[in-house]
Amino acid sequence: MVELSFPTDSRGVSPVIGVILMVALTVILATVLGTVVLDFASGLSEQPPQAAFGYERNDADEITITHVSGDQIDNNRVRITVDGDEVYPDDSDAAVSKTGWASPIEAGDTVDIEDTDADGGDTVRIIWQNPSGQSANTLSTWQWPQG
Repeated sequence: MVELSFPTDSRGVSPVIGVILMVALTVILATVLGTVVLDFASGLSEQPPQAAFGYERNDADEITITHVSGDQIDNNRVRITVDGDEVYPDDSDAAVSKTGWASPIEAGDTVDIEDTDADGGDTVRIIWQNPSGQSANTLSTWQWPQG
């Protein structure tokens, strides 16, 4: 019968196992870090457009809002509120009438808002909705004039 003998010297095994463990730890750490960074990057949303708006009161209940300068804006992403009540694009309120903006909204484009419920001091806000749906940004505010 043949007897097998194995060397009992295991000094060379310990450094190899240490290297394998370090490589495995590095791969796991890189995977976790990559997942966190990519998840964070996917949460970043589109930046709001930079635009300036002008307001002109036509009569007691009507204003004209003009896109004076800045980026083009998709009109489907824009809302206008007067004292918290949405007046554009929502046309369900009989007290509000308007002529709409074309898309994209460019410098020189105007929209007329007539709100018979508006009072002096009410805040008019132009709000841009992020395409991701996660946030909204106020692009411009204006105080409805008295009387």
